Amino acid sequence: MGPARAAAFFRESNPEADSFRAVLYSSLAKTGKGHMTDAVIRDSFAPLPCDIVFDAELNEGLEHPCALDYFAYSGGREINSIRVYSIGGGAIRIVGKTYEEPDELYPHNSFSELAAYCREKNIRLWQYVEEMEGPDIWGYLSEVWQVMKQSITDGLAAEGILPGGLDVHRKAGLLFNQYKSGEEPETKENRTVCSYAFAVAEQNAGAGIIATAPTCGSCGVVPAVLYYFQQKLALPDRIILQGLAAAGIIGNVIKSNASISGAECACQAEIGSACCMAAAALGEIKDKSIAQIECAAEIAMEHMLGLTCDPIDGLVQIPCIERNAVAAMRAINAMSLAEFLTETSKLSFDTVVKTMYETGRDLGCGYRVTAEAGLAKYYSKHKDSR
Repeated sequence: MGPARAAAFFRESNPEADSFRAVLYSSLAKTGKGHMTDAVIRDSFAPLPCDIVFDAELNEGLEHPCALDYFAYSGGREINSIRVYSIGGGAIRIVGKTYEEPDELYPHNSFSELAAYCREKNIRLWQYVEEMEGPDIWGYLSEVWQVMKQSITDGLAAEGILPGGLDVHRKAGLLFNQYKSGEEPETKENRTVCSYAFAVAEQNAGAGIIATAPTCGSCGVVPAVLYYFQQKLALPDRIILQGLAAAGIIGNVIKSNASISGAECACQAEIGSACCMAAAALGEIKDKSIAQIECAAEIAMEHMLGLTCDPIDGLVQIPCIERNAVAAMRAINAMSLAEFLTETSKLSFDTVVKTMYETGRDLGCGYRVTAEAGLAKYYSKHKDSR
C-alpha cells in the first residue's frame, strides 16, 4: 500500500516522464516479491514502464527498514527522484518533499491522557472519536465495516491454493463448515471466529480486497471478532462502528507512540496491535468501562511481546494466516480476563506500548520481516510438508 501511494504521488508529480525505476532496500527488498510489491509498483506506473531493482545489501543510512527510491526519466535522462519510507499500515514518509500524511486530529498523545479527558467529560471512546473527527467519520467506518464483512464472505466461499509457491490451501471454508454433532459451544465459537480470521487473511494473501486493521498482515483479527459478536449478540451496525472507533483509538496510540510496522518492531507491532484493537472494540460494543477496555488492550499486547515476524519466502501465509486466528481468540480472552482483573491491574496500556517498541527495536533484524531467520530460515517445503 505504501509503495503504491508513493508511486501515485511521484507519477503525478512528473507528468513529463516516460519511464520510471524503483529500487527497494533492506526489508522491503528481502520480502518484496513475496508481498508482490514489485507487481503493485508496476501497476501503479502502468502503462508507462517501471524497472524494479531489489537491493537487499544497503542498510546503512536508512531511517526505516522499508525504504525505496523512485526515479523518473524522460528520453532516457533522469529528471527526478525521491526516497520513500513505507512506515506501516499504508502510511509513507517522503524525504524532503511536500507530501504529508493527514494532520493529527487527536490532541491527546497517550491513552492515559485521552482516558482522563473522556472521564472528565463523561463520554465513551467512540464519542471521543466523533468529537475529534467529526460526524463524517461514521461514513468512513461504515465503508470499512462493509469491506470487512465482504472479505469474510468472499474468503469463506473461496477455495484452492494461494499463489506464491508454498502450496498453502485455503482453510477458512473448511473450518467454518466442519460442524460435528454434539459440538460444545466453546468449540463452535473458537472454530467460527478462527474461520472468519482465516477468511480475511487468506483474502489478503490471495490479493483480495481487505481493510488494513492495522496492517495487511494482521487484517483478519478485528473483523473476525466483531463479525462473530455482531451475530452472537444481534447487534446493529451502529454499535459495531462504535467498536471500530475504539479500535482505531488503540491503533492510533500504538502508531503514535511506538510502531505498527513489522519491519520496525516485528509481528508484535502488527498482530499484537490488531489483538489490542480487537479486544478494545469488543469491550466497546459490550459497553465495558474505559478502565476495562484499557486493561483488555494491555493484556492483549503484554502477551504478544517479543513475537517475531519471520514469513516463509516473504509471503503473508505461514505463519501469518494462522496467527490472525490465534490473535482473534486471544483478544476475546483478554477482554474476558479484563472483566475480572481490571481493579488489580498493575500495568497501563501506555507502559506496554513503550515496552513493545523497545522490544521490537532490540530484536535481531532477521526477525523483522526479512525472511532470513526463524521459520523462514528453517522451513523446508519437502521436509515439513504433510
